Amino acid sequence: MSTANTLQLNEFQQHCQQRVDRRLGAALDAEIASATLLEAMRYACLGGGKRIRPVLTYGSALAVGGDLPAADNAAAAIELIHSYSLVHDDLPAMDDDDLRRGKPTLHKAFDEATAILVGDALQPLAFQILSTDPITENDALAANNRLAMVQLLSQAAGATGMVGGQSLDFEAVGVKLNIQQLEQMHSLKTGALIRCAVLLGGMSCESASDSQMSALAIYADNIGLAFQVQDDILDVIGDTSQLGKPQGSDSDKNKPTYVSLLGLDEAKALANSLSDKAIAALKEFPASADRLRELAAFVVSRLH
Repeated sequence: MSTANTLQLNEFQQHCQQRVDRRLGAALDAEIASATLLEAMRYACLGGGKRIRPVLTYGSALAVGGDLPAADNAAAAIELIHSYSLVHDDLPAMDDDDLRRGKPTLHKAFDEATAILVGDALQPLAFQILSTDPITENDALAANNRLAMVQLLSQAAGATGMVGGQSLDFEAVGVKLNIQQLEQMHSLKTGALIRCAVLLGGMSCESASDSQMSALAIYADNIGLAFQVQDDILDVIGDTSQLGKPQGSDSDKNKPTYVSLLGLDEAKALANSLSDKAIAALKEFPASADRLRELAAFVVSRLH
């Protein structure tokens, strides 16, 4: 059994955070003509954040019998896409937020033009890393597998995934959505990248079976929505100092949420139901999937 499987969940999360931070640090230790751009890229990616998406990537790799080094590039690529999306989401033209991960948003710490360029730089860097062999030579992936991973990430990050969901989110401001419309929006805006994180972890181990990948997809779809429902709950009951961003920002912007549509108690029940469905999807997996099972429970119990 991998030593990663013997850690407590919080220890595993810290271990994964350290792994992906090392990989991100190596990627952001490049020679870039603009020292300001490099500093801002590092500001956006390093020294903060839960890293829940990379942790899911690592957990998925373990679930199918893989190991952590083989998933380093996938974990870093996912976090780069997530970081770029946060930088752009915080801009005045979008959510106009001042606080992110407990510190000033990038356009406040630098300026708006730098924030736009940072997002523009982080996105292609994700694909550069994902298309490269893992640093550990013994974990080299076949070229066709890396190509499939790049294709998956491009779909999850673009107009058919995260960006498309963000567009729907803007269109929904001040509009009353039904539960199906809200689920569609969040399955793209938040769920697509979480789904991708889980599947990339499985794909980092080439021995993963089709049935395992199908089960991981069901797990990911449920955990992605559960994550968003819990975010909506925390926007109501959370504390700014714990959230690292302003509490109540969604309601202040008149955005539709699961809480505004269902009420707080029903939203909590939905989050728990989705977590249970995610865990049930892993019923055929051995103890190697325990990290994913624990993460499904963590997602709906977290306070930030």
